[in-house]
Amino acid sequence: MRERFGAVPTAALVDVMDDLGRREQTLPAPIRPLADGMRLAGEAFTVEGAPSEHDDWDAAVRKTLAMLGAVPTGHVAVYQCHHDRSAHFGELSATSLASRGVAGCVIDGGCRDVRLIEAEGFPVFTRFVTPEDSTWRWEVTATQEPITIGTVRIEPGDWVVGDEDGVVVVPLDIAAGVLAAAEAKVGTESAIRVAVRDGMSPLDAYERFGTF
Repeated sequence: MRERFGAVPTAALVDVMDDLGRREQTLPAPIRPLADGMRLAGEAFTVEGAPSEHDDWDAAVRKTLAMLGAVPTGHVAVYQCHHDRSAHFGELSATSLASRGVAGCVIDGGCRDVRLIEAEGFPVFTRFVTPEDSTWRWEVTATQEPITIGTVRIEPGDWVVGDEDGVVVVPLDIAAGVLAAAEAKVGTESAIRVAVRDGMSPLDAYERFGTF
């Protein structure tokens, strides 16, 4: 499933879910890949945090490290940070997750160590980049509970797919059907591409193939 989701464009997944009436499955547009070419696909491991002005750096970092150690192989860590100031993810976190086969990280928050993460080859999608560490200013409050990013509710185990267009969430209960329909749509669009390159008008292509 992960390899198949990783091969399907996010746009095709969104189109299929739109047809099903599931029209709130795209994360906010500012959440972008940290570097060109990054893609990810995997089941969601959800993380929630909150601002926390405190003097106990050790206790806060231990919460974060315990969370990182709990992300399973093949999953995507998905953060709802409720905090728009600091970096909630960095190079050592990326190295730790990559070493255990975690599929990537999506952060409604901040990231740092861009060059080092890019060199690691670990896919990260984030809202912003900053050099400021979050440990003095933020802490993890929950994992593996439902979270909401923008208008998208994300349950643990939902499928999260990211590419150059953005990030979409496919609810677990419809994942198999959405994936199969998206794969079929990609095949149809390839046929449409050939037809319009050969001179078929857009409307004629739509009438012939039933989509565009």
